[in-house]
Amino acid sequence: MIWLNSYEFLINDHREDIDMNQRDITDADIALFKSIVAPERVSKGESIIELHSKDESFHQRCRPDVVIFPRSKEEISNILKLANERKLPVTPWGAGTSLEGNPIPSMGGIVLDMQEMNRILEEREGDFQVIVEPGVVYKDLNKKFEKKGLFFPPDPGAPATIGGMVANNASGIQTLKYGATKDYVMRLEVVIPTGEIMTIGSNAVKTSSGYDLCRLFTGSEGTLGVITQITLRLAPLPMHFTAALVNFNCIEDTTRSIYQIMCTGIIPAALEFLDGDVIDAINAYKSTQYEEKPTLFMEFHGSNEAGLLEELTIIKEICFSNNCSVFESGIGREERNRLWEARYDTFESMKNANRGMEIIIIDTAVPLSKYPQMVDFARNESISNGIKGYVFGHAGSGNLHMGLIKDPDDTKQAETAMKVNDAIVKFAIDLGGTSTGEHGVGIGKRKFMVHEHGVSLEVMKRIKDVFDPNGIMNPGKIFFNLSA
Repeated sequence: MIWLNSYEFLINDHREDIDMNQRDITDADIALFKSIVAPERVSKGESIIELHSKDESFHQRCRPDVVIFPRSKEEISNILKLANERKLPVTPWGAGTSLEGNPIPSMGGIVLDMQEMNRILEEREGDFQVIVEPGVVYKDLNKKFEKKGLFFPPDPGAPATIGGMVANNASGIQTLKYGATKDYVMRLEVVIPTGEIMTIGSNAVKTSSGYDLCRLFTGSEGTLGVITQITLRLAPLPMHFTAALVNFNCIEDTTRSIYQIMCTGIIPAALEFLDGDVIDAINAYKSTQYEEKPTLFMEFHGSNEAGLLEELTIIKEICFSNNCSVFESGIGREERNRLWEARYDTFESMKNANRGMEIIIIDTAVPLSKYPQMVDFARNESISNGIKGYVFGHAGSGNLHMGLIKDPDDTKQAETAMKVNDAIVKFAIDLGGTSTGEHGVGIGKRKFMVHEHGVSLEVMKRIKDVFDPNGIMNPGKIFFNLSA
């Protein structure tokens, strides 16, 4: 065994942690799959294969050999048994909205598209719970429960499926107050490569019984098994809310305000930071007229209006003490919805402003006290290397996103952009942070895993080997080869 302790070694060694004895899918395999599920739900059609070769990231396409659309845990169990016996790669697929290549079938093989398992199985309003299949889209779930005064708070913006959100431990703009997906997963039904179906977790609000396997599978990116049923905790919809938009003349004043706001003990439902370039791109894409300056979008939830007003007064004083140029608060529901729609379209706005280019989305998170330092480093690194970069993020939770623009037809420029990406991510880890706050490891963050986790990465690999000894589950994700 060779312990990989250097960041540089990982950058230069891109060996996959994949069993090289995995086999091609034969006509006989296809026939067996068609005996497990209806033949029309097994596809080798060109358009279907191409659709499942790429997510929303810039990472290279990899085409699966076949796409299967299961509708039950029994079908998935039988598919995995066959795949495990034949050592065929299996990659679960939600909605393909990932930004790190998480569902790209790196070794071909089988893609399991879970979108036909999209039923809400049981509504347990009295327990603030719901049981769903993995293909349910979280926006559809929230639309249904809005009338009942409940919602599932994690909100990545894109129309992600619940299964994909669990597999990736998704979060979003409301993480600061409400937490990430892992905080709402109570019980899971999972199929592992042997075909065994297991139920993990509990419907009880708390349990101290054994290892927390729900947390293990939440964020595992389909590398341990296939999630087939999810019990979620729901939260009451807030009774009152207020939103604010604040402009600053410089980024330093903006990041200082973020830190000071969080030091008050007031927990915004959302605290989003966007630099002037991001606002410029949003204005062009959405035909909005926001001031093209460093901006904070904030939202506060509470049980009464008086309490919200008191909090807003404190926040306003902080922002003006840091030379904000505009403080617009008390935004109505329509304008608040328009504001968040603009924020959700940040990625599309950047794509629109840079047609023909590829976007590297950085997803670091650091301790809050280090956030101003993180923003300064990221901006300076991109500017000094001549790489166009958009700075934004869920600032209240220390989550910094950055969109680096690279030209796929300019090899030197693209290499420089990747070096900037690597320097920024490594800096975040060195500050006591992480390479990925919410997008997952996927393909893009594998090279940072040893630098971030050290010896514990080998322990993670041993856990994977227990569940998936043949390495068929989403191969090429999370791990590089850890042995000589």
